[in-house]
Amino acid sequence: MKKSILNTYKIDIFRLENKQHLHEFEGGDDFFVALEQDLISKGNFKATVVLDKSETMIQMVYKIVGSVELTCDRSLDTFDFPFDITQKMILKFSDRTEEITEELMLIDRNTQYINVAQDVFDFIGLQIPIKKLHPRFTHDEVTYESLMKKFEDEYEEEDFDEEEEDDDDNFDFGDDDDDFEWNDDEVEDEGEIVYSTIKEGDEEDDEIEEQSDKAIDPRWAALMKLREN
Repeated sequence: MKKSILNTYKIDIFRLENKQHLHEFEGGDDFFVALEQDLISKGNFKATVVLDKSETMIQMVYKIVGSVELTCDRSLDTFDFPFDITQKMILKFSDRTEEITEELMLIDRNTQYINVAQDVFDFIGLQIPIKKLHPRFTHDEVTYESLMKKFEDEYEEEDFDEEEEDDDDNFDFGDDDDDFEWNDDEVEDEGEIVYSTIKEGDEEDDEIEEQSDKAIDPRWAALMKLREN
């Protein structure tokens, strides 16, 4: 049963012509069970594999869309984890079979079939996060980016407050003399201001003459008039 399920993911590459080919696959819970692993037990997906065969290699593009069931590390509740994967793979013909990198593999030029089941599972498995959290907890998860954003917001707010304080300290309230203002109403109530053209010297002479007139005895004034006559 398990082998029959995985056999459906075989592609006969030996008989393929040197051109582009399209293959489509679907999988469910039985696919993950057949691989005998503990990472994923339930899920479903649709996979499209485009093969471009030439004399020296086969270039493959995987497009996998679906979801798997995960268990939350915090609440132990299960939830569906969606994924949408695009992955490239190159199979280069050689005299031996060897994996060079995750995206490059040497295969014997006489290879009849390739089975993409393991590749499909590996690409899905790479999407599973190390810390599995139910969606209701993801907004509470503290990440490096969220901490840096919070720090930047607080820093900008502190700078803004300091600028406001500096503006208050540098505000010019003016000199003390500027606080004194004339009140026209009060001036009018106290009386009008009269301007005079008399100089200070003239005022002093008039005062002397007035004082001298007051100091002369009337009898003495009469005698002075007789002498003048």
